[in-house]
Order: sequence, then structure tokens, then C-alpha cells
Amino acid sequence: MIEQIKDAVHSLAITIVTSLGFAATSADYLYVFLISMLPIIELRGAIPVAAVLGLDPVVSYIIAILGNILPVPFILWFITPFCNMLKKTRLFRWFPEWLEKKVEKNEAKVTKYKNLGLFIFVAIPLPGTGAWTGALVASFIGYKFRDAFLAISGGVLSAGIIMSVGSWLVKFLFGLF
Repeated sequence: MIEQIKDAVHSLAITIVTSLGFAATSADYLYVFLISMLPIIELRGAIPVAAVLGLDPVVSYIIAILGNILPVPFILWFITPFCNMLKKTRLFRWFPEWLEKKVEKNEAKVTKYKNLGLFIFVAIPLPGTGAWTGALVASFIGYKFRDAFLAISGGVLSAGIIMSVGSWLVKFLFGLF
């Protein structure tokens, strides 16, 4: 089933790219961009995919960074009002409560060192510590937009470097892909 989903997303990327007049080979870069936008996976998954596909490391890094940072302003601006609206409903009240528990779990890691804490939290390329979670935490604990966006962006840039070096190093040294 995962293979079918992967093929469907890749086919969609090819359709979009070719309909815009670009070569079908550009679809792999769109694929990396779309993967990097996904919560949890983010660029931590997109960059290894780019390495497996044999894409240019620098271009892949830039595309994954852009895709990973793109949702951040929207999360920072809209997640709190959206959750406040959901809290007023019976059917969806569970969602903001679940998010608040996730934030509480990670809040101490971030607030101890303020902006540097948010930067480090996002920069460490582990599952659940990316831009999405960093933006959620920053939004729920009241970070200023500018401070949060800069710290998260710096963390994404750093995580991208770590993942790029690791992915292409594994590929070239061990030929695992």
C-alpha cells in the first residue's frame, strides 16, 4: 500500500510538472518539496528520498528547506485561533486538547533556553522535533512571530545540513541506496 501511495504522489508530481511545461525529471524535485511539507516526515524524510533518487544535493537541500519552512508562518498565525474555534465544538474538541498535551510535553525543552532552545529543538533531526512541532510549541506558549520564525528557520537550515551530509555520506560510502 505504501508503494501505491508513493507511486500516486510521484504520478501527481509528474502531471503537475509536465502540465506547467517542465521536463518530467523535475517531478522528483517537486516530490521532495511535497514530502518536506508533511508533518513528522518533513525534510528529515525528504532529503534521504532525494539521495535515493540521485538528485543534486544542493538543489535538493534548498527545495527541502523551502518546503519545510513554507507551512511555518501559517501554523504560527492560525493554529491558536483554529484550536480555540475547535474547542467550542463537541466533535473536534479532542484535537486542540491533544495538541496542548503534545506542546506541554515539549515546552520545557524549548522555554529553558528561549529562542536558542527553539532553534536547537528544531535543529536536532529526530522524529517529532521539526518545524511543525516547533511552530506548534512556539504558537501555544506565545512566542513573537519574528522570534519564532527566525529560530525555526535556523533550526530547519541546520537539520537540513545534518540530514544532507548524513544521507549523501551513507549513499557514497556504503552504497546503500
